[in-house]
Amino acid sequence: MPRPIEIAPSILPVDFAKLGEEIVALETAGVDRIQFDVMDGQFVPNLTFGPDIIASVRKHSSLPFEAHLMVLTPDAMAAQYVDAGCQRLIVHAEACTHLHRTLGHIASLGAKAAVALNPATPADAVAHVLDLVDMVLVMTVNPGFGGQSYIATMEPKIREVRAMIVAAGLDDVVDVEVDGGIGPATVAGVASSGANILVAGTALFRDPEGLAHAVSDLRARAQAAIAG
Repeated sequence: MPRPIEIAPSILPVDFAKLGEEIVALETAGVDRIQFDVMDGQFVPNLTFGPDIIASVRKHSSLPFEAHLMVLTPDAMAAQYVDAGCQRLIVHAEACTHLHRTLGHIASLGAKAAVALNPATPADAVAHVLDLVDMVLVMTVNPGFGGQSYIATMEPKIREVRAMIVAAGLDDVVDVEVDGGIGPATVAGVASSGANILVAGTALFRDPEGLAHAVSDLRARAQAAIAG
């Protein structure tokens, strides 16, 4: 049975001066979790959320928080983001010298561990750590900026990741997340390829009918794509 469709908004497009209010609005709109894109200015060009910012808004929502650590030193930073209230940490395979050890470290902190793959990174980079994660994130843009165009050639990689998860007997426990250019025009492609957690930013906040419509519409399109 397919994993449930979840909507995980990236909050990069929000008004940072009203971050708490924006997170409340997302929860009210029906999203399933909140993703914080943590950028260090080295692994990717931008600088974004430190752990203190996340900790300051934790009280505004009962939803799970996940930190997408687009950083060169995830091991050194992991504990701070768990302490800030993130239940899941996503690290990049490209940034981890010892990926197996890094994922184990995250688990030892009491958080869920996930691994992300940049567009040029092959799916088999995670083949030997699937038993250590509850999610694999396939980037459908190069990380570092919001509002980029979707890379449709990542769909075969999504299918490959899902097939590896199934072959490992982990289809009931490991999700496939996608991030980058996800919106009404692209969601069917990723969902039909095997992704069930959809990170969306620009598409949610620019919907003229509002956040609630954007969330429900994206979920419905993904479910329709899976149904065939």
